[in-house]
Amino acid sequence: MSDEHAERFTALRPLLFTIAYEILGSATESDDVLQESYLRWAHVELATVADTKAYLAQLVTRQALNALRAQSRRKETYVGPWLPEPLLTDVDPSADVVLAESVSMAMLVVLETLSPDERAVFVLREVFGFDHDEIAATIGKSTAAVRQMAHRAREHVQSRRKRFEPVDPQFSTELTTRFFTAAATGDLDGLMAMLAPDVVWTADSDGKASAARRPVAGAERVARLVMGLVRLGGAGGRVEPAIYNSAPALVLYTGEHLEGVVLIEVVDGRIANFYAMRNPEKLATVTVPRRIGR
Repeated sequence: MSDEHAERFTALRPLLFTIAYEILGSATESDDVLQESYLRWAHVELATVADTKAYLAQLVTRQALNALRAQSRRKETYVGPWLPEPLLTDVDPSADVVLAESVSMAMLVVLETLSPDERAVFVLREVFGFDHDEIAATIGKSTAAVRQMAHRAREHVQSRRKRFEPVDPQFSTELTTRFFTAAATGDLDGLMAMLAPDVVWTADSDGKASAARRPVAGAERVARLVMGLVRLGGAGGRVEPAIYNSAPALVLYTGEHLEGVVLIEVVDGRIANFYAMRNPEKLATVTVPRRIGR
């Protein structure tokens, strides 16, 4: 491994991590993909590389697709809903709206409904702007097939996602503070005023922690669920506001033990979705900040 190999890879690492994460929905698996890609990159003759960014994006995408297919088999036996791993970043969501939307939990949940190849095509085309020829070479399909796939994936995503709103960090903090004050004091009306009528609570635990096994829908049901959770936290529990996946989030602790991360999707000033991560395996590196980029 030469210094130049390392320098080129390091310079592009935020972009490469983001590609892997958007294909996989897992920060820990994305780290593994980058490690494997780095080892392969070490043996590449640099004189043969015309475009480092395109070459490394291709390498990482192929490794991520291999991991995604293995992941798909594991999901067949998963207990309850499967959600992407929450991602802690230091990026201001309003600084790059396309990047912020691309890593939002709402977008990642929609991407889960695409086939592996469609997901890779959508991410490389819509988020990172690679051309159809480059993507075709990456996934081993014809350019015509990639054009069709890109069109189909774009229509599929647009029909299933709500309008994305970059959330101002100050508004995010105020919202989460008001929300949990209402929950802690049992102010049901105050809670419901912050929720969309069709709000949905989705929890991912894989049966390894107490969590609803099916999504809970409706403002009153979700509000009562949240009040119950806050009461269960009791004196030993605490909630800290944060930004995960470019959205407001709540980090739940019992003492020093991390219990979960709840991401909040805001649409038209009200909370439309809660995404609650309770699976301890997906919480293992959730407090480690990652640099993303495009």
